[in-house]
Amino acid sequence: MKLYSANEIRNVAVLGHSGCGKTTLIEAALSVAGVTSRMGRVEDGNTVSDYDQEEIRRGVSINMTVAPIEWRDRKINFLDTPGYFDFAGDVKQALAAADAVLIMISAKAGVEVGAELAWEYAHEMDLPCFLFVNGMDDEHANFDKVLEEMQSLFGSGIVPLMTPFYDGGKCVGYVDTLVKSGFSYDAQPRDIPAAALEEADNAFNNLVEAVAETDEELMEQFFSNETLTVEEVRRGVSIGIKSKILTPVLCGTALNKKEGIKPLLDMLDRYLPSAAEMRETIEAEKNGETIELKCTENSDLAAFVFKTIADPYVGRLSLFRVFSGVMKKDTPLYNANKEIPEKIGQLYVMRGKEQIEVSELRAGDIGAIAKLAGTATQDTLCHKDKPLTLKGIDFPEALLTLAIIPKGKGDEDKISGAFSKLLEEDKTIKFEINKETKQAVVSGVGDNQLDVLINRLKHRYKIDVELVSPIVPYRETIKSKVKVQGKHKKQSGGRGQFGDVHMEFEPSGDLNTAYIFEEKIFGGSVPKAYFPAVEKGLQDCVLAGPLAAYPVVGLKATLVDGSYHDVDSSELAFKLATAIAFKDGFMKARPTILEPIAKIAVTVPDDYTGDIMGDMSKRRGRIMGTEKKGTKQVISAEAPLAEMLRYATDLRSMTQGRGKFSMVFDRYEEAPGDVQTKVIEARKRELEALREKE
Repeated sequence: MKLYSANEIRNVAVLGHSGCGKTTLIEAALSVAGVTSRMGRVEDGNTVSDYDQEEIRRGVSINMTVAPIEWRDRKINFLDTPGYFDFAGDVKQALAAADAVLIMISAKAGVEVGAELAWEYAHEMDLPCFLFVNGMDDEHANFDKVLEEMQSLFGSGIVPLMTPFYDGGKCVGYVDTLVKSGFSYDAQPRDIPAAALEEADNAFNNLVEAVAETDEELMEQFFSNETLTVEEVRRGVSIGIKSKILTPVLCGTALNKKEGIKPLLDMLDRYLPSAAEMRETIEAEKNGETIELKCTENSDLAAFVFKTIADPYVGRLSLFRVFSGVMKKDTPLYNANKEIPEKIGQLYVMRGKEQIEVSELRAGDIGAIAKLAGTATQDTLCHKDKPLTLKGIDFPEALLTLAIIPKGKGDEDKISGAFSKLLEEDKTIKFEINKETKQAVVSGVGDNQLDVLINRLKHRYKIDVELVSPIVPYRETIKSKVKVQGKHKKQSGGRGQFGDVHMEFEPSGDLNTAYIFEEKIFGGSVPKAYFPAVEKGLQDCVLAGPLAAYPVVGLKATLVDGSYHDVDSSELAFKLATAIAFKDGFMKARPTILEPIAKIAVTVPDDYTGDIMGDMSKRRGRIMGTEKKGTKQVISAEAPLAEMLRYATDLRSMTQGRGKFSMVFDRYEEAPGDVQTKVIEARKRELEALREKE
């Protein structure tokens, strides 16, 4: 493959709702550009982008992949992204390497939730957008309706550079808004209907008005009633796209690779900002200070690793974008984040799973390196004498947490090793062994993502598991003060065991601390040497309370009296006596179950506010307030963690994917009586099942 400079490179992330044709469009582009001789099909599992076995099995994109083409002496790096909401992490990775976003919209279904989210993502990253209305050859395609919907949702800067024309009620081609020329999808000569030309005329007039706002000189011409030339309009469109004032609308069909996709590639070639234009300056951190780099070959090297592929057969591949400078093969590099050297061997350009060897990659380009020793996603590669780091990726939170139960014997030890590799690929996944519950738990963005993860565990690493709701970390405490005696006495022929304690138990008022221990012994009824044994007995007891074997918090224990035997008393005897006192006293001091309470912030469009607040009440939640943010509402609430375990999935269902939330643990508070009863009964069954398993 030819080497390209930053002003010849276009990096475009293709986003949209699942099933809108992103992968098919890229497949068509590869075919039109002569990269492939035969256009693959998602249904047949033979596309360049969707090569993972899970993608082939499901018929949808799961991973972000790179698919470069060469078009009219330029290089376009397409970044194919998943449409499912669960895989938003891969979308964010693509945007970190892109200079523009192509949002696919179905001519039949209109602006779906995935397109709305794509628009939000692009604006969060401050990237210009192109809108491509796909499937215009469908009999139910309705361009005018979709255009009206886009303008309503995305603003007045939405301008069509193509308008369709019809024959017998079916879309058969398009009119180039600027030159008023018509092109049919079947490449057959056709007469363009007068209505289509009139529509193109109106679109052109609206375009001229929009273009005039992008440049002072063009605005002066427009208000002087001077006619703008096609070239002036094109210049204005380019300015408007780069400044994000204008968003061009294109239309076609990904299934028609010649007339359906070729015009799109021509438009991208003409209007898509180059890597050099979009990244004239890049902020980096050097020795604790913020500096600016230029997207040129003469700048210091800064290559950002935006994705890692951990293939069990190929090994680890690090996908990166060169933001400045030049990366050459067989060159020593430095990982500024980890402060470690990296030995670089062969450089590759990735096209799906194909690795194309190259000698160097220049500023603006995207490539891959195999088997880096310590480099991970979000690390920056540079030269050791000029260390610098680039800003990381803002990944979505992993708020759906489930426990992993292995089906095979001995698989518990294998799970952690397998996850260490899986976590290299997906930075939205979290995995840990919960210290309290001893459960292996995994957190992700949604059900589909975790289902894919479990299938990869099974097929890649031969570990079969199931996912279940995790154990909720309840607590136990007391609500009143009691005084009890604990006596341990045992005689068995030789030296006996004797320990006697009189203790007071009461609430400490501090639910963040398990217990407070004091002693108020007078007259030496219990020697000081046994005080540590009493506290050690207490330490052991609070690990699992008498109610339901949950940890105890908020307890104050005071040793007030007792007795001992010169021969038979020992540390063990006083520990056991303390345990007897603890169990008796705890159950007499009005014991209760505490449940974890989380603070939640739910962001939803205005239309869903009532439904979300009603649902939160059903979850025993308390609404703390609402705040307007643009067209959305941020609902602040508090709710029991036990009621929020599957909220990530439920919120998506209630809002069709438009809602998002954050959740953090806040405190413990007493659970209602009926909830306590259910918790205690469930805990008994859980402990019985564990004993049977042992």
